[in-house]
Formats: sequence, structure tokens, C-alpha cells
Amino acid sequence: MIGKWLSLLFFLCLSAQTEAFAQNTDSIPSKKATGQQVTSDGVVKDSARLADEARPRIAARRSAIVPGLGQIYNKRWWKVPLVYGGFVGIGLVYEFNQRYYKIFLKEAQYRQDDPTKANPDWVGYSNEGIIGIKDDYRRSRDLSILAGVAFYAVQIIDAYVDAKFFRFDVSNDLSLKVDPFIQPGTIYNAHTPSATTVGFRVKLSL
Repeated sequence: MIGKWLSLLFFLCLSAQTEAFAQNTDSIPSKKATGQQVTSDGVVKDSARLADEARPRIAARRSAIVPGLGQIYNKRWWKVPLVYGGFVGIGLVYEFNQRYYKIFLKEAQYRQDDPTKANPDWVGYSNEGIIGIKDDYRRSRDLSILAGVAFYAVQIIDAYVDAKFFRFDVSNDLSLKVDPFIQPGTIYNAHTPSATTVGFRVKLSL
């Protein structure tokens, strides 16, 4: 009989402790619920700071998917025409060099296989000259492709850097003020002359 009562008392104590632990756990605020994150250094970052830190990655990812989309995300609308204008310009250079590369490539092939099909407009050029011109256009075409890849990377970097400094506050009141000043020295006694300090005070307002 006593054993049953002891078992019942132990069960009630265990239930009370479990309920108290559950209530204590529910009372602890969740970092995810409050939109906060604790770094390994113990720094607590709120949702606004986390959003600002995620902006560069989002902008770079969008520019990588669609060129100029990162600039739109950064609200730099005026950069979008520059981005596509650069791609159009590089595309026109590629098309020009590719077109003349094919022209002189066919001319070189005609002179080698069937000279009767050679273009009379290029009669004044030797075979070596035609091959050299063809190679020049091919080289310029390849460089335009590299320029397109480089420009693609530049617009991604631009979106990343622009988003990185999106919240960087640069005030219009940037001034450098220089004022002369005279500071009299401290007199310790009548036998010690005071030294007067003359100089300039520089104040930088950001």
C-alpha cells in the first residue's frame, strides 16, 4: 500500500516537473520568430541587418540570370540602358568581324581550290595578304567574344558592389574646416614662464 502511494507521488512530481519545463521552454523567445540571428562571435543581427547583408548576393544572382536585373533591384534604373547598350555594341563588333572573316575565308578557299571563283574586287591582294586579313578579322572576333564575357562579369560585379553600399550614408554636408587657435600655457609659479601654444584646429564633417 505504501509502495503504491510512493509510486503515485513520484508520478505526480514527474508530471509537474515536465509541465514546468515545457512552460519554461515556451517562454524563451525564438530567434527565428524574432527574425534575429546570433553569429559565432556572439553578435545578434536583426532582420533589417540580415536583409542588408543579403542584398549583394541577391543583386549579383539576378544580374547573372538576367543582365541588368541586379541594377533594377538596386533601383539604379539609369544603368540598365548602359548595360544593354554595351552588349549591343559588343554584338555589333562581333557581327562585323564575323561577317568579313567569312568573306575572306571564302576568298582564301576559292583561290586555293578554284581561282576562277575568286572575287575580282580582291585581285590586288596576294594569297598571303588575304589569309592575313582573314586571320585579323578572326582575332578581332574572338576578342569581341572575350569582351562580351568580361562585360557580363563587370555588370555582375557592379550590381554586387552597388548593393554592398546601398545603405552607405554619404551626406551632402562634406566639409573641411581649419581654424587657427591660441592656447595659453599653464602658470605653475611666478618663476616659471608660461608657454603659449599656437596651432590650427582641423574639423572634418561627414
